[in-house]
Amino acid sequence: MRSLSGEEVAQFSAGAGVKKIAVENFLSTMGDSRIIAQQNALLDARLYRWNAATKRAIMQGIKYASE
Repeated sequence: MRSLSGEEVAQFSAGAGVKKIAVENFLSTMGDSRIIAQQNALLDARLYRWNAATKRAIMQGIKYASE
């Protein structure tokens, strides 16, 4: 899995209803493993009570980084 550029992270964090800071922080520090990133995203979503738009943006970012 590759690291996303700042521009790519900005695209995922720009959606309607997305918590920009959460998406930027998570996608900028997600690491090299898709599975671990997805598991961490699910845990963080529950812990920080992310809305659906934020969870979707982060999962899309993880998927994009692993393609």
